[in-house]
Amino acid sequence: VPIGGSVRLVNPLAASSFTLSGVDPQCTEVAAPPLFSSAEQAAEALELYWMALLRDVPFAEWESDPLVARACTDLSRLSHYDAAREDGRITPKTLFRGATKGDRTGPYLSQFLWKEAPFGAIRLEQRVRTATAGLDYLTQRDEWLAVQNGAPAAIRHANAYRYIRTLRDLASYVQFDFSYQAFQTACLVLFGMQRTTDAQFPYKGAPYDSHNPYRGAKTQTGFITFGVAQALDLVARVSDDALKASWHHKWNVHRRLRPEEFGGRVHETLAGNAKHPIHEELLASDALARVRDAHGSWYLPQAYAEGAPLHPSYPAGHAAIAGACTTVLKAYFDESWAFDDPVVPTADGTALAPYSGERLTIGGELDKLATNIAFGRDAAGVHWRSDGLAGLLLGEAVAMSVLADVRLCCAEEFGGFSFTKFDGTVVTV
Repeated sequence: VPIGGSVRLVNPLAASSFTLSGVDPQCTEVAAPPLFSSAEQAAEALELYWMALLRDVPFAEWESDPLVARACTDLSRLSHYDAAREDGRITPKTLFRGATKGDRTGPYLSQFLWKEAPFGAIRLEQRVRTATAGLDYLTQRDEWLAVQNGAPAAIRHANAYRYIRTLRDLASYVQFDFSYQAFQTACLVLFGMQRTTDAQFPYKGAPYDSHNPYRGAKTQTGFITFGVAQALDLVARVSDDALKASWHHKWNVHRRLRPEEFGGRVHETLAGNAKHPIHEELLASDALARVRDAHGSWYLPQAYAEGAPLHPSYPAGHAAIAGACTTVLKAYFDESWAFDDPVVPTADGTALAPYSGERLTIGGELDKLATNIAFGRDAAGVHWRSDGLAGLLLGEAVAMSVLADVRLCCAEEFGGFSFTKFDGTVVTV
């Protein structure tokens, strides 16, 4: 089928692919996303407009920034906003966060996106190539329409590499990461952690989960099974399985429109050129007025010049990978272990400084990492909150089905993989 422009659709036939381990993609379930005209859809759109307005405010300044305070007040008034709250309200401590305990503890960003990672004999500093502050895209009709019709777009970046400190930095990370990059890095960080000796597991690295058959073994270690080789393999393996499941729902079931397309409908409605069924709770927000003052339009400002990828929005592929890979890592490592030597970036993002706030655990920071990767795409303007939340749960279910098969293929005496799900329940697979 001919399409406009030179940008091609992303792999629709993957929606009909199968796997030989775990559940087949077509046998997974995902709840329906919010309706176009619903208050839920309006709330998710308003969140994205505020994310766009706050892209360049450092996380460290959220407590004192007046625009952050205004966003919290505006989002708190919504009738159907499925987001973390504090005493019934959105606050700077809960703004744009997920629902797990780890999401709500400590800095907005997970330690796994800041900490140095051992890569064999190489040490990886996690400085990202950042985007130019204040530079947003698709805010004018000609530019917006050209991208909708498949025109290629030039990518422009600042020259600086720095630690992630803003939503724009996070959006840059999830623009160019390979599929399971954040979680392979997290796995390497965990195996390379420096810590005091644990009598049950006297090796360098974070301790394995208590169910691991080698945690208390005196004469053997895990490697190909229940060790580093299997952990790295599973992180990669479940990522592709999760993507296949996500693609099935994207192309075969929901085909949800992207936020930039919804933003076009918002603009046409407020400009008086059309009348789309958009809920009043969005149209009444001063976030739209602020975007109009900044750009002369009501289009949703995009962090990427090319806008969203050419595949449907729901559920998010990044989030499905995040849910699957995080589940594997929580099943492998002791979630309760405190994260050693936590850090935060300096004000200019060029170095890391010690963090001395709330106790951060491996499980909590893994949950936070999953949400960061999912919501980082929201910060760019290419996904909805419910895309991310549904993707996390889908990835979790896919990973659990793969782990169930892995359990059947080992020779060790093993009671099963135990971990905390995103909903807070502890399960054994």
